[in-house]
Amino acid sequence: MSILVYIGIIIVAIIGAFALYLLIIALVPGFYVPKQPLKKSIAELGQKKPRSRKDANFNINGTTLSAWLYLPENLSAPVPCIIMGHGFGGIKDMGLNLYAVRYQEAGFAVLAFDYRHLGESGGEPRQLIWIPCQLEDYLAAINYVRGLKEIDPARIALWGTSLSGGHVIVTAAKDKKIACVVSQCPWLDGRASAMMAFKREGFNFRMLMHGQRDLVRSWLGLSPHKIPIVGKPGSIAMLTTPDAYDGYEKLAPENFVNEVCARIIIRADKYRPVEQAKNVCCPVLLQICDHDSFTPISAAEKTEKILEKYAEVKHYPIGHFDIYHGDNFEKSVSDQLAFFKKHL
Repeated sequence: MSILVYIGIIIVAIIGAFALYLLIIALVPGFYVPKQPLKKSIAELGQKKPRSRKDANFNINGTTLSAWLYLPENLSAPVPCIIMGHGFGGIKDMGLNLYAVRYQEAGFAVLAFDYRHLGESGGEPRQLIWIPCQLEDYLAAINYVRGLKEIDPARIALWGTSLSGGHVIVTAAKDKKIACVVSQCPWLDGRASAMMAFKREGFNFRMLMHGQRDLVRSWLGLSPHKIPIVGKPGSIAMLTTPDAYDGYEKLAPENFVNEVCARIIIRADKYRPVEQAKNVCCPVLLQICDHDSFTPISAAEKTEKILEKYAEVKHYPIGHFDIYHGDNFEKSVSDQLAFFKKHL
């Protein structure tokens, strides 16, 4: 036999062995992951009741998304609208109301929504974080508010935090009619985030296997394999930085589910909103937490350079989760309001 035949046999054998490995990973028992329940205490956030808030729903591909619509009082003409989606595994109950009320009081409309598969929105399997779907959800939210008589379709802003801080960059790159964007402690480069985790923890083959198990089970039409969204350092969870568990615990409402379909492990490092920044043509407020242990500030600084004249940057000497609380929240939301008033 020729050398090419031998090479072909070796390649086929390698592919077959890898396929068998994936099948075993997907089907064998023994992948139980301990749950990590959170003490869900939203009271610490000091929830403020909105003067008026309507439940709203819109559809995408046959699935209903749940949202809250805030409209300013004494509405006499179409107003600007700020569209809000939460970060990794987040739902609208996790503190978005605090921001929305401030915007509403300043005369803006707000739409805060849950992504498919999460919170009060529909979609199966539950607790699936799939980035292409979440990007589609943002576009569906934009189309929904542009069809409302109370909203000025030319003055739509996007607000995102952490993972959705990247979503709003990608969405604004696609929709050139977006008026402005707020990107708070943003996840802008999955590759850089993966490298940060590798330097901190080393290569985690266990986590890779959990992701492979869930992904292959989805191909086979089997039930999803889930792991905690957030966990203590050293545990099996998507987010295990020293501040992550306490950070989520302070935000989590009663209906928060600390689980995620593990397939996102395979995809998260490939999500790079920084690559889309060159296509953005509206003002962007980048709010960078200088001691962020979750999203590398180097990615935000690279995005700032790419955005050039469109970038407005604020630095805060805090960690990733500090921006949601106390004086840090007050500072960040004040900067956001000034930005929105300037551009809307």
